[in-house]
Amino acid sequence: MGTTITFFPVANGDMTLIKLGDAAETTILIDCNIRETGGGQDEPIRDVAVDLRKRLKRDKKGRPYVDAFLLSHPDKDHCRGIRNHFYLGAPADYPDDKKEDAEKKIFIREIWSSPIIYRRASKNHPLGADAVALNKESKRRVQVNRDEYFDVEDGDRILVLGEDEDGKTDDLDPILIKVDEVITQINGAESNCFSATLLAPLPGADDESEEELRKNHSSVILNIELAADEDGGATSCFLTGGDAEVLIWELLWQKHEESSEVLEYDLLQTPHHCSWHSLSYDSWSELREDAEVSQDARSALSQIRDKGKIVASSAPIKDDDCDPPCWGAKREYEDIVKGAKGTFYCTGEYPKADAVAPLEFTIGDSGFDVKPLAKAAASTLRGSVTTSGLTFPPKPVQPNKPAGFA
Repeated sequence: MGTTITFFPVANGDMTLIKLGDAAETTILIDCNIRETGGGQDEPIRDVAVDLRKRLKRDKKGRPYVDAFLLSHPDKDHCRGIRNHFYLGAPADYPDDKKEDAEKKIFIREIWSSPIIYRRASKNHPLGADAVALNKESKRRVQVNRDEYFDVEDGDRILVLGEDEDGKTDDLDPILIKVDEVITQINGAESNCFSATLLAPLPGADDESEEELRKNHSSVILNIELAADEDGGATSCFLTGGDAEVLIWELLWQKHEESSEVLEYDLLQTPHHCSWHSLSYDSWSELREDAEVSQDARSALSQIRDKGKIVASSAPIKDDDCDPPCWGAKREYEDIVKGAKGTFYCTGEYPKADAVAPLEFTIGDSGFDVKPLAKAAASTLRGSVTTSGLTFPPKPVQPNKPAGFA
């Protein structure tokens, strides 16, 4: 089976699974937004927990697992469902029970996360309970790596993406990926189908610039090069950037304008669910057609290759004042793909707005191709959502905890 990328329909949120075409069928899950309760009765809710589990393998202990989980940033629409659906804690403490596969929590072999995104988020707004739990687990793994001199097994592995402030990550070199460095291993193993360049979060050069960065979503941004298989087949690039806003894309263009190939992509996940604020400082709802696009930010997001694709992981995009998703941003992205003879997709409209399904791509000679939908798709649910035969009542949000991994 060749490499695939699956975008799960999670409304305004991100949840993307990369499954490599290597012998191990290595998996990387980018963010999570498993909603346990729905909105109004007119909102279709896809049971993405079931969709995800169908795509995961089980280890020798019968645990469903992902080889790596990347948290782009700790907003709730990027980590919702972590506590209910994923195991967080020491591997030895994973429940040794006889539950059905659909009831077992997903085991995360390796976490990819940045201490900066927690630190900046907590400066502006409190972390939700899922984000607090994942931060706690990341800190646990960092400490285990320190204690064990970085010789750890599945379930204790972590990659720290980007340097923390005040030298807090200076002793983490074996697990630290600095900005502009390339990730070549997943869960401690090389894959001929994968490499990824870390483009952000960008560190602040001084107190003033750091404060400015705190005012913007400072998500992990990766440009991931993927091969169709291990036999030297076609390769394509997938650019993903969480909720990174206009300032970040401006800074990336100013930094890489003379080496723009690091921003080139065959597939782009629109930042912040097709938000206008990834392209402009102006308010779309207030100014509409008079809202000005930042040319530097647009340039950074326009490095599309021939027949490239752009995907908005969002609710349906309508011609109104909403943001995100934003009608004006959609028009900009459609203009970008038009110049490359490519295609724009919205997960909330695929294959149609009242019956959404996962949007899956494979890698072909001309980049990413949409995989045809299976005839029998899982049903959508409304109102209260059950997943895997279980109902999970919402849990109260816990108080904010100190950020970072140190």
